This record gives sequence, structure tokens and C-alpha cells, in this order.
Amino acid sequence: MQGLLDFKFEIVMMNISKSSNPILKEKSFRKDYTMQSESMTVNGTINKTATLLFLVVAAAAFVWNKFFDAMATNPEAGMSVVMPWIIAGGIGGFIAALITVFRPQNSGISAPVYALLEGLFLGGISAIFDSMYPEDGIVMRAVLLTFAVFFTMLFLYRSGIIKVTQKLRMGIVAATGGIALVYLVSFIGGFFGMDTSFLHGNSNLSIGISLFIIAIAALNLVLDFSFIENASAQGAPKYMEWYGAFGLMVTLVWLYLEILRLLAKLASRD
Repeated sequence: MQGLLDFKFEIVMMNISKSSNPILKEKSFRKDYTMQSESMTVNGTINKTATLLFLVVAAAAFVWNKFFDAMATNPEAGMSVVMPWIIAGGIGGFIAALITVFRPQNSGISAPVYALLEGLFLGGISAIFDSMYPEDGIVMRAVLLTFAVFFTMLFLYRSGIIKVTQKLRMGIVAATGGIALVYLVSFIGGFFGMDTSFLHGNSNLSIGISLFIIAIAALNLVLDFSFIENASAQGAPKYMEWYGAFGLMVTLVWLYLEILRLLAKLASRD
């Protein structure tokens, strides 16, 4: 189970490390596009982000219900029932993400597909974590904390408290790339008996690392906000609203997974 989680985190990390954060690259908006009847807007991106979020939640609820329905009849059956959905969602989501990255013109189709597949993965993983720590309610807490961080970072960005300077951007990109590298090394090292308790255990060091990663994921949200705002101001093509929403979803998925991991580490210490 840990190996599957690490593999999925690697997928998310590799996506995030591709640009300022994570999928959103300014050069994607600087190609020689044909004339568009409509251009990208912030409100349009918000609406499409809400659509993707709905698809993630709907797919997650589907797998969640399957897990607990199976558990109700056989406490040992939950894992086997949802594992195919987790694998299909994880691998399929990665493929859909790659298609979206390399073919942003098709993001109106590939981004919703990504959201549905990612929801399947998140629903299964969340159900498993909830069954492991039923008294702690870590899934609901992770969801609430994810949205709390999202709106906090949005407020800090809109109020000007956090300004996206070139130095800040470079620092966040470097830190994100470093995190991706650490996950990659730990994933590969796990096959050779490497001790990765510093990353996956519940020690003070491991918890500190999780807090740092969550902070970097939260700062990536600020880069997302800045990018979407600037791209809209530059008159990017209308379909890039889906692309911008997709980038935000990748960051939110990363943030949620890291918060869920942190809460699981804390619950395991009780």
C-alpha cells in the first residue's frame, strides 16, 4: 500500500515540477494561436475549476461508497474492491495529465477526464485512510484544511500581502523540484531497502518535512493565481480556461494528499 501511495505522489510531484506551478507555463500562452472569438477570463477559469472539483468529488464519492458497502458485508473486502479503481484512476489520471500538458487545445476534454480519474484514486485512498483511523476523521479534516489553505492563499494574494516576484517564483520552483527529486529517490530507493522513515514515518523530522512540503504546495497556489490572472489579462485563448483550471486541480490534489499524510502521521502517534 505504501508503495502505491509513493508512486502516486511521484506522479503528482513530477507534474508539479514541470513549471512555475505545476502545469501552468507562460510559454503555453505565447504560441502563435489563430484568432479567437473569445479569450480567457478569470471568471471563466473559476467556473471551470468548480466543474472539475465537482467531477473529482463525484468520482471520489462513487469509490468511497463502494469501499464502505463492501466493508459492511465483509471487513476484509474493502481493499480488494477499491484497489482496481485506485490503480485505474492513478495511471489513467497520469495519462490524462500528460495529454493535457502536451495538448492544451484539447484540455476541454482531457481536463474533465483527468478530474474523474483523479477522483477515483482519491476516493479509494481517502476511504482506506478513513478506515485506518476511524475515530480521527482525518479525511474530512484534510478536506477542510485543504480549502482553508486555498482561501487563505487566495486572500494573501488578492490583498497583496504575498507578491509574486521573480525571486519568489524561482524559490518556489526550486523547492518544488527538490521535493520531486526527494520523492523520486525515496521511491526508487524503497526497492533496494533504503530507509525512508524520515519521509514516511511519524517522527518529528518526518512531520516537519510534511509541514514544509505543505507550505511549498500552498505557495504554488499563489503562482497559479498569478498565472491565471496574467494570462487572462493577456487575452489567452478561451480553451485555456480549462488548462488553468486543470493546473489548479493538480496543485489542490497535491496539497490534499500531503495534508492527509500529515494527519495520518499525527494520528499514528496517538
